[in-house]
Amino acid sequence: MAKTIMIQGTMSNAGKSLIAAGLCRIFKQDGYRVAPFKSQNMALNSYITEEGLEMGRAQAVQAEAAGVKPEAAMNPILLKPTNDMGAQVIVNGISIGNMLAREYFAYKKTLVPEIERAFHKLSQEYDIIVIEGAGSPAEINLKQDDIVNMGMAKMADAPVLLVGDIDRGGVFAQLYGTVMLLEPDEKALIKGLIVNKFRGDKTILEPGLDMIEKQLSIPVAGVVPYMDVDLEDEDSLGNHLAGTARTDRTAVEIAVIRMPRISNFTDFQVFSSIPRVCLRYVDRVSDLGNPDMAILPGSKNTVEDLLWLRESGLEAAILKLKAREIPIFGICGGFQMLGESISDPFQVESETAVSSVRGMGLLPVRTVFGKEKTRTRVSGSCSSVGGIFEELSGMEVEGYEIHMGETTRSVPPLAYVMESQSGSRLAKMDGCQRGNVYGTYIHGFFDKEGIAMTIVKSLAEKKGISMELDDGFNYQEYKEEQYDRLAAQLRTSLDMDQIYGIMFRKQ
Repeated sequence: MAKTIMIQGTMSNAGKSLIAAGLCRIFKQDGYRVAPFKSQNMALNSYITEEGLEMGRAQAVQAEAAGVKPEAAMNPILLKPTNDMGAQVIVNGISIGNMLAREYFAYKKTLVPEIERAFHKLSQEYDIIVIEGAGSPAEINLKQDDIVNMGMAKMADAPVLLVGDIDRGGVFAQLYGTVMLLEPDEKALIKGLIVNKFRGDKTILEPGLDMIEKQLSIPVAGVVPYMDVDLEDEDSLGNHLAGTARTDRTAVEIAVIRMPRISNFTDFQVFSSIPRVCLRYVDRVSDLGNPDMAILPGSKNTVEDLLWLRESGLEAAILKLKAREIPIFGICGGFQMLGESISDPFQVESETAVSSVRGMGLLPVRTVFGKEKTRTRVSGSCSSVGGIFEELSGMEVEGYEIHMGETTRSVPPLAYVMESQSGSRLAKMDGCQRGNVYGTYIHGFFDKEGIAMTIVKSLAEKKGISMELDDGFNYQEYKEEQYDRLAAQLRTSLDMDQIYGIMFRKQ
């Protein structure tokens, strides 16, 4: 059976996912076969496995850091919010429908056997399992029948490292308050404290570290600095969605429309790794400015987000960009919005009474939502592409599709791909293009080697600026370097001897 270590936090966005990813990388470097695990994840960023199963993208990133193939067992329950009161419930990679929060709270205890089976499967295949909690274990109104924090720690008999976020202030109160709200058997599972996102002189912090150790009788396992690594954020609390500052005219500027129900915003992170590219997320007309390209991302509620675009004035602003020949690129739900119409006769995504809405009319496509979700990995190549991005013609593409609905087109596709489905390979057409407007269903479209760089070069040429770009840039290699960088920073700030002792002796 695998050894375990669990990372819990004093609050959401304390840095659990990043520290878990870093530990996955460290254990891999030290020769162990390691897997990430999160019993229940709530996020709109998801990933499709080779088997066509859906899981949280954070665990896919952690698996990548561990050097292993992502599988649905690493995240047996995924909740994708549909509104403030409910979510789509995905179990072992397959949606079982939408539930209100109260419904799910009563239902979740029936999922314990699924969690146990998934964890047992991994524990037989790996040496170490790095388990991530969710939010805080001290939410006393939610502790009954907990399946993701201390409830999971007990299921896995896992020692816990508790992470506090000093950047948001009150880290000692966070740590102390969290521990003191736990039951005695839960407190006993916490074997180490971590202060995360520290800036400044550590010697000034040390008296507080000594005091918290004495107050709680739990050792501090490390003080982690605010790390300079470029890795995907788990959800919309991450810093990648915060920036709206505009750049100067010597850089390429890409604006991503931050819709209320934005999903898989990590599709565009590759652009932030390219020098002299400014990637901005905007949710107001006043912040849109004059970008060199605008992107419409995926959405969990395509119809409602399209109506929001219309009401906010951003649709009109995007149409004005198009009139000025500024390229527009839609991914998944964004691709659907760019079409002529979207129909949702079964209200599978939209909760409005509207069964059909007018699209933005920029692409000659029509979308109708059905009851079945498309979940598949695809690979292929771009067709004969026109417009500003004609250099994409023939380039290889790869990624995955997660969407409701089927889209019909009256023009050639953007790409010809093969999809993996039930062990077979099926040919299909994807997306389309008209003028400088492009659309695709493929998440990860920009990640394939050469795609993002070709787009940036075309935008720079149109803007009339000279950019020296690395033609050999490989985003996968870049991410590997970032994982190694994360591991190196954690090795210097965490007491790894202590952590190994906790895992192997469970002291």
